[in-house]
Amino acid sequence: MMINGRHKNKFAWKPNAGVKINETEVGGRFRPLSEITGVCQRCKEQIEWKRKYGKYKPLTEPTKCQRCTKRAVRQSHHKLCQPCAKEHGVCAKCCCRNERIVGKDPAEIEAEQKELQEAIKNARERDRRTLLRAMNAGKSMKTATEKEEKGDKAGDSALSALLEEHAEATRDDEGDSDGDDDDDEEEEEEDEEGVRN
Repeated sequence: MMINGRHKNKFAWKPNAGVKINETEVGGRFRPLSEITGVCQRCKEQIEWKRKYGKYKPLTEPTKCQRCTKRAVRQSHHKLCQPCAKEHGVCAKCCCRNERIVGKDPAEIEAEQKELQEAIKNARERDRRTLLRAMNAGKSMKTATEKEEKGDKAGDSALSALLEEHAEATRDDEGDSDGDDDDDEEEEEEDEEGVRN
């Protein structure tokens, strides 16, 4: 279809559209691809494009760093290992100087996790439970936003309908438990009047 001299597809091309993907392979549901770290924004977008259109091939074993020549490059399409890239302040893919490097390296993430575990361990029971609830709520909020992004509206409406039904049922149960059975008495009186007539 041509619009203003440009070709426009009716729907986007999907790589491996007719091929069933093994969920246990890298990139599958059980072994998702690692987070893109240590690169500039432009290189991050390039790697995301490669992942989206099936051009990304994950590494099976570490490759050599071009600066230190150690087998320490653990992410695909990277030329430098994390320590060298961090030391020289460059992107690990294009080797250009850039102040804005995307993502955190595994050592930083591990240090943050240790700090968080220490904070939870040293906190009072009340504060600990509050922190854990907040962390779980944060995870559930992330999954909820992911569902909204995917456009899973039919499932959400069905879920909300089930929740409403459950809420109404619990309200009805609570109303009956207070000892006021006015509705039941009125129904019995109507039944008796119907029998008399």
